Amino acid sequence: MTGALRRPTRRGVVLGAGALALIRPAQAEEAERHGLSSFGALKYPPTFEHFDYVNPMAPRGGRFSATLSGTTGNQAFNTFNTLNIFVLRGEGAAGMILTFDSLMVRAFDEPDAIYGLVARAVTVSPDGLTYTFSLRPQARFHDGSRLTARDAAFSLKLLRDKGHPEISEMIRAMQDARAEGDDRLVVTFEPGRARDLPLFVAQLPIFSAAYYGARDFEASTLEPPLGSGPYRVGTVDVGRSIGLERVQDYWAADLAVNVGQNNFDTIRYEYFRDRTVAFEAFKSGAFTFREEFTARVWATGYDFPARAEGRVTLETVPDARPSGTQGWWINTRRDTFRDPRVREAIGLCFDFEWSNRNLMYGAYTRTASFFENSDLKASGKPSAGELALLEPLKDLPPEVFGEAWAPPVSDGSGQDRALLKRADALLREAGCTRSGGSLLLPGGRPLTIEFLDDDPVFDAVTQPFIRNLGLLGIKATLRVVDPSQYQTRLKDFDFDVSPRRYSSGLTPGAELRETYGSRAAKTAGSNNLSGIADPAIDALLTAIADAKSRADLTAACQALDRVLRAGRYWVPMWYASTHRLALWDVYGRPANPPQYELGAPSTWWFDADKAKRIGRE
Repeated sequence: MTGALRRPTRRGVVLGAGALALIRPAQAEEAERHGLSSFGALKYPPTFEHFDYVNPMAPRGGRFSATLSGTTGNQAFNTFNTLNIFVLRGEGAAGMILTFDSLMVRAFDEPDAIYGLVARAVTVSPDGLTYTFSLRPQARFHDGSRLTARDAAFSLKLLRDKGHPEISEMIRAMQDARAEGDDRLVVTFEPGRARDLPLFVAQLPIFSAAYYGARDFEASTLEPPLGSGPYRVGTVDVGRSIGLERVQDYWAADLAVNVGQNNFDTIRYEYFRDRTVAFEAFKSGAFTFREEFTARVWATGYDFPARAEGRVTLETVPDARPSGTQGWWINTRRDTFRDPRVREAIGLCFDFEWSNRNLMYGAYTRTASFFENSDLKASGKPSAGELALLEPLKDLPPEVFGEAWAPPVSDGSGQDRALLKRADALLREAGCTRSGGSLLLPGGRPLTIEFLDDDPVFDAVTQPFIRNLGLLGIKATLRVVDPSQYQTRLKDFDFDVSPRRYSSGLTPGAELRETYGSRAAKTAGSNNLSGIADPAIDALLTAIADAKSRADLTAACQALDRVLRAGRYWVPMWYASTHRLALWDVYGRPANPPQYELGAPSTWWFDADKAKRIGRE
């Protein structure tokens, strides 16, 4: 996501407010602020001219083309049928967040700071429950009409009441949003609201009240919306591609938060039903930016002529953000998977070491934590700060107070007998029995599993997993369905096991409730695929949302990590703390890229000289 709707990475849904946060209530005062940050001073002063990670002299023009690298809201990787990404209905198109502005936007070189866009400044009441935004009078929608506080108030309440669950669940503690004139927006929050909620709200899209007042906001539609952002919808080929055009007279182009950004005249996203077809299209030059997520292709696939001739370049870029939680999520709403011993036994049948060596060229590290590649990951035994949170909670498994659980390391044979024997013992402890070649649940019903996906990319890894399950008498199958059916089944929680990647930012907060909270477990379309509903986890989610310091936040996340791991809600996959980029050599980029974002396409530009050299003018 960008801001509240940040662009997430492949196979993932970003937990939106990860890098958003709130000034500590003890420091809140009635003074105008040009930005907000969680735990410390802002890097940039009120008079800053541009972010340090941009090239303020970046040329404008040219084009950026890619496939969708991550999803948010109702988006799908393989197709789209609506231009409304902010509701549950339909499969949303890529890039639509670029057509809307928000009150404030992130700085990508700070872990938790935002600065004014539509809002010139903000004041915060001493109790931290009222935020008053002063809007810029020059803010405009694309039709030239003024963007006012009334539009902002209308938008926030509309998203709270009718928006996609990723948004509506996050902002339900927003009590009210009201306009006091054209340039003054007052947003109030309920007592006890999460620390980062006001910042999440500040980064939500602003809609035209006049435009949406005459339309059904919840409808699936291909009508280009009236926005106010740096881009507007251009060409649309439903399910195949969408082109966005830079707004030449964009009202905010010269603001400090936009200098050196939004440099491409057009941004185009291509859609393909199959990754192999997508790769062949990249090789032919159908699009020019590709982030590679398949280790086999990265290791063996880039030997085509354009690469040998230097027209296509490869590079690996460090990723300083938490690497997320990629794995097979087990739907505990189903009786079959209610017992954690059954879930653990299922996980023991996945031989990561064999898969990594034989299928993924040793490119990955096994995921153990829900906060991999960050200091939020639990390790060793609980610290004093973690114990202060864990000890008052009831019914926690004893392992929470010991060494942090991690998936076992196999012997790499593909069928580790010791691990399979341990899985069989766990199933018997859970009351399962064998009848011929079938494993029976305590009630006598065979234990069967359907792995659901909309992309065959994990087929090579899932099939050996399925074979090992078969050795225990578990009848498992892989079903790949079309993207529309896949999205519908996930929204309705109509699945056994499905792969997904979630990622959080450097300052996670209340957005984690949408993935791990009890309320989200009952909300159709939420990110809580596993149906996690545990009072102890809810309490830790509250501790994270209410943390008043970085140390408190770290301890709360580490404690949550321990309890989630103990629940065996997923079979963890793997991660790499880098971006693998394949590029047709037509792009320029800043000398000092942002630490916490890739920066493409927002800070990159089209290099006409490079393009001419390789015949891509």
